[in-house]
Amino acid sequence: MSTILRQKIQQLNRGSIPSAPRLVEDSVMLRVCVQALVSVGILATDMAASLGNGLWAIPLSLVGAIWSYRQRHQRNLSAKICIAVGMLLVLFFFLSRLVTQLGDSRVALAELLIQLQVLHTFDMPRRKDLGYSAVIGVILLGVAATISETMAFGGFLLLFLAISLPVLMLDYRSRLGLGAVKQQLILSPRRLLGVLLTVVVLGLTIFALLPRLPGYQLRTFPVSNPIEFQGQFDGQKIINPGYVKGNPSQTGEGGQTFADGAETGQLDSEFYSGFNQTMNQNLRGSLTPKEVMRVRSQAEGFWHVLSFDQYTGQGWTISHNDKVQTLKRPAWSYRFFTPPTAVQRKSKEIVQTYSILADFPNLIPALRQPKEIYFPTREIAIDQEGSLRSPVQLEEGLTYTVISEVPYRDRTLLGQATTDYPDKIRNAYLQIPKKIAQPIRQEAELLLSKASQSPTSAYEKSLFLAQALKQNYTIQPALPPLADDQDLVEAFLFQVEGGYPDHFSTTLTVMLRSLGIPARLTTGFGPGKFNAFTGMYVVKNTDAYALTEVYFPKYGWFAFDPIPGHALIPPSVEQNQTFTVLRQFWNWVAGWLPSPLTGLLSGLFAVIAAALTRLSLLTGWSGLMMGIIVLGGLMFTYWLSRLLWRTWRYQRWLTTLPPMARLYQKMLNQLSERGLPKRSQDTPQEYVQKIRQQFPSMAEIVAEISQAYVGWRYGGQSANLPYLQKQLRVLKKMRSPS
Repeated sequence: MSTILRQKIQQLNRGSIPSAPRLVEDSVMLRVCVQALVSVGILATDMAASLGNGLWAIPLSLVGAIWSYRQRHQRNLSAKICIAVGMLLVLFFFLSRLVTQLGDSRVALAELLIQLQVLHTFDMPRRKDLGYSAVIGVILLGVAATISETMAFGGFLLLFLAISLPVLMLDYRSRLGLGAVKQQLILSPRRLLGVLLTVVVLGLTIFALLPRLPGYQLRTFPVSNPIEFQGQFDGQKIINPGYVKGNPSQTGEGGQTFADGAETGQLDSEFYSGFNQTMNQNLRGSLTPKEVMRVRSQAEGFWHVLSFDQYTGQGWTISHNDKVQTLKRPAWSYRFFTPPTAVQRKSKEIVQTYSILADFPNLIPALRQPKEIYFPTREIAIDQEGSLRSPVQLEEGLTYTVISEVPYRDRTLLGQATTDYPDKIRNAYLQIPKKIAQPIRQEAELLLSKASQSPTSAYEKSLFLAQALKQNYTIQPALPPLADDQDLVEAFLFQVEGGYPDHFSTTLTVMLRSLGIPARLTTGFGPGKFNAFTGMYVVKNTDAYALTEVYFPKYGWFAFDPIPGHALIPPSVEQNQTFTVLRQFWNWVAGWLPSPLTGLLSGLFAVIAAALTRLSLLTGWSGLMMGIIVLGGLMFTYWLSRLLWRTWRYQRWLTTLPPMARLYQKMLNQLSERGLPKRSQDTPQEYVQKIRQQFPSMAEIVAEISQAYVGWRYGGQSANLPYLQKQLRVLKKMRSPS
């Protein structure tokens, strides 16, 4: 004994004690696929966040993977120490960046993972190490999915799926020791394509059905890197690139000329003229379609930009532009808080993230009513109308987030609102030129008199007049410019009987004011085109237009859209928006289907939606709990139905078998339910030996039935079926050993 101990001590001193063998992964194909998987994740993140890490991370990780493969049987202690030090340094820089920079934390996390993965590739001897790399690839793809705003991500997703399936298969074969390098893959290209299509269809279905529940639990939103503004921020100044080109003073305050139409009275073909302190509606021309921004929002809406209170006869201006409040944020946060509103109304929190795609004025689009703004400058401004302004012009690549308390639009409550308007509302939003006040009022009353039931409330009057303008006047794209002494609304109603789309909103606003109903003109963007695959609204400059907002005491401002071809009520949250994505996705699919089929499916969906509404599945926490209970009941019903169906099919299949084969299959089914199924490659005798090892008490009966089955199946011998059936019942009553 002392001799053995002395030998062990000597081995320890020489460092020659044999250690446990490491599970080294020798499969070149598995390593190549994992490396490709990670590379796709890096490229997808680069595409989504424009990081540029792929230029160095992919080649360097490839070098590391080759070196790691060649050194897979070595200890590599020095390399491990260097990798550990490198990872600590990377983690230190990551934490420092989180403290000193306010960029998107998802992007910082993605860069950290890429850097750790590059270091990790220099030490991947085991299959488990390859698994870590594959997990990092999945995380990077997930980050890219949350950041991506275009369809380009779909290509990376398909490529990732195409690589991940062979990775899983090769990993499984390697675990079984089947020699993944020399063995061929089991899945044929046809079956592989089928699996890919199944995954894609299932993913799209889940994405479409996924409820967009209101509210984020973590207040970390996508925002661009900080923008440093040099000089004193003047919140009164609005910079519209279209006006700047035609205004040498570059203040954007003149408003009588716009871009290159300074002398001809033509609109700029790129920038909407309504985003300025003064809006000249006597300009003519049209916009050339161009994408302006992408919006990821929990609900669609009218992306508000600017509101005007004073009518000039041929346009609008902001009379109290000097009453602008500057908002400041702390150095450690992007968050601005807006002043609280005095109105009392039920609202819903809607989170929106805006990505600017082209140069834009220093105005910040947002849903009504913004309460928190996550913006990269140190200051922003808010005017009396609730419009947001930036110290700098919004440029391509800028990202910011807004949280709005969007009010519910309850027609009953708004119809019951009083007309006891505060003095500041009367003084600001009932202004109208005296020379047109009387004829405009008479025309408005004439239109109201044509209603089958005369509207009495301000809400019903606004609704009826907006609809009347849609039906009785037309859009006239070839409208000639007005003379200097002509009034736009007067010409619209009594001379040309129509005008540009924005002229309809101006006319409605002035008509309501003539009736003593406070109203203002608001410009912004329609929702844009919803992309069901990216979940974002793509907004173009041609989506910009003006609408009318009406004031209701205690409830605030609500919009009406009198433009022909537009919905009378702009998108709002008077209806539940939980399954907005599903509805948008269906609208896209319906455009490709024949009309009869579309009508049939729409009717079916309407019935289902009505049933869900009656069951109150979509309202409040109680509705959510009821939905969970019903969903659980449906899942249990499906499980039970499937179980009964399989049992019925099994029993039906047994009736088609000869008596001895039926008895043998019943025995196999009993043993399978006890945790010992018979593998297809096992012979009856091999299966008996397995039973004898694990369930000795049952082995005698199993052997007896198996021998009778083999004799009948291969020797044509008759069996004592009554006796064997009795033995099977005894086997069923026997308890399995624990």
